[in-house]
Order: sequence, then structure tokens, then C-alpha cells
Amino acid sequence: LWMLERQVVGGEQAKNKDLKEKRKRRKKYADERRLQLVAALQQSNEDSSDWVLLNVYDSIQEEVRAKSKLLEKLRAAETEIKDLQSEFELEKIDYLGTIRRLERDLLLFQQLLDQVQSLVRRDCNYSNLEKIKRESIWDEETGCWKIPEPVIQKTHLP
Repeated sequence: LWMLERQVVGGEQAKNKDLKEKRKRRKKYADERRLQLVAALQQSNEDSSDWVLLNVYDSIQEEVRAKSKLLEKLRAAETEIKDLQSEFELEKIDYLGTIRRLERDLLLFQQLLDQVQSLVRRDCNYSNLEKIKRESIWDEETGCWKIPEPVIQKTHLP
């Protein structure tokens, strides 16, 4: 009776080792998958919740639809990235052009100052450009430099 009971418990194939191994693997996989889903749901936010649930399907059609939606989102993200990269490239080109133009203007003004400095009288405070640079102050409110007024220093001989 005891031997018959052991054979009957678990169905007709209670002693089938392959079936027992298959059940163990399925149970182990289901437990692992459940733990992964629980962990992913705990860490997910509104945007990433779609990612977690895409891997649980009732039919192949649902899987195809979900993966198609995911593919569309990826393609949209890729095009957005390409658009942003081209926009940044255009801005970079514009900034480089502005920098080159400003460097040319600076060089022009520097050359003009070098030419004009020799024409300034020696008794004027503008004859020393380094001193003028030190005494100049940048005004944030107006967005321009406040430079000292030109003064001619007359020396009186005793």
C-alpha cells in the first residue's frame, strides 16, 4: 500500500526525472522573473514603467505590437538626437564665425591704437595706454567701459 501511494502521489509520471527537472527549471525561471519584475517595478518611474511591462506578453501579436512601439520610440529618439546634433553644429559654426570676426576687429583696433598712439601729445594722459587700461573700469549696468577723461598735464617751470 505504501509503495502504491508513493507512485500515485504526483500523478502517473511521479517517477519521471525529466519531468521533475523540467518543473524545477520552470519554477526557478518563474521565480527569477517574478523577482526581476518586482525589483524593476520598485525602481521604475513613469517613463521606464513601459520598459518593464513590455517583456510580459499574452500572445505573439502583443509582443510584436509592443516591440513595434518600442522601435518607433527608438527611431523618434534617434531623429531627435540627430536634429539636436545638427542644431548644435550650426550654433558652433555661428559661434566660431563670431569669434573670428571679433578677433579681426580686435586686431584692427589694436593696429589703429598703435598708429594713433604716436600722434598723441606726450603731456596727455592718453600717451600711456597701459595706464589707461589699468584705470578703466567695466560697468555691468551699461555694458561698456568707463575710461578716464583725457587730461593734458602742463608743466610749469619755476
